[in-house]
Amino acid sequence: MEKLAKSLVAVLILLVAAVPLLGQQITAQPETIELRARMPENGGWSQEFIYGQVNVPIKLRMTSDDVVHSFALGQSSRPSVEIFPGKFSETELTFDQAGEYTFYCTRWCGANHWRMRGTIVIEGPAAAAQPTSVPPLFLQLGLDLDAPHLAQIIPPNRPDTARARERTNALPDGLTDGDTIWSKSPEALWKDLKADEALDDQEVWDMVAWGLSLQGSPGWLAQGRELFTQNCLACHGESGKGDGVMVRDLPPMNHDKMGSEATRPPDFSDPAVLLGASPALLEGKIIRGGMGTGMPYWGNIFTSEQIRSLVLYLYSFQIELEERP
Repeated sequence: MEKLAKSLVAVLILLVAAVPLLGQQITAQPETIELRARMPENGGWSQEFIYGQVNVPIKLRMTSDDVVHSFALGQSSRPSVEIFPGKFSETELTFDQAGEYTFYCTRWCGANHWRMRGTIVIEGPAAAAQPTSVPPLFLQLGLDLDAPHLAQIIPPNRPDTARARERTNALPDGLTDGDTIWSKSPEALWKDLKADEALDDQEVWDMVAWGLSLQGSPGWLAQGRELFTQNCLACHGESGKGDGVMVRDLPPMNHDKMGSEATRPPDFSDPAVLLGASPALLEGKIIRGGMGTGMPYWGNIFTSEQIRSLVLYLYSFQIELEERP
């Protein structure tokens, strides 16, 4: 009997010790949430808000009630998940910091596709204090994103980075500071260099192209092209003319009537449009959106590096840019 009693006591001790571990396993199991995707006119996402806890997995079981959609997480390198009618797709998310995270659809399903956005709210212990982030350059410069900015000086030929590199192996001083290049339009950079350099007009434009080419991280061209194709092409058009399938019935942009109605995007095939806009201004438009034009904001969708790549890709409609060798 004594041995039996001791055995029972040992078993009880083991059970007591195992309860917390069992509880951890139970609480760590992902919560399964069904998320249905519908065209914005039909309600968009079935849940605008999804709630979770820090370090607790969230399992999403997703399907579409109409056309093909996709699920993507903003400011993340996670690949998007395709969502098909009549089928279920699953993905699991775990967040290590409390906060709000944006999810969105990358499939162009209609004119109001951009409205397919939702928020994942993660609760838990506050993260350690982060260094104060530096405001985007367009805010630091106080730029008016809606003011006209057409270039008055147009290059004789398309500016070309390779042509500049063939002439010299060093950039002039006016093109060695990244903040300066990002804060000035290509036309403004051209004017600065033209005043100091003994080069003809086209040679100076080629130097400007070279300076811009050095502002992206490795792989920026492919990243910018992919972002444009997935998120911008349906409105801006394949060649940037502002003639995408989603906006062909809209009136052209008119700065005098800004805010009164949705309009077609600007025509990036017109050199005056891009060469008069600084990278900081284009960055601001992407972050904030085109107020009064119908362009959505992307500041909580793209990372700062993605936005930078996209800005440089836009210039490629007018300038032959190259990635760093």
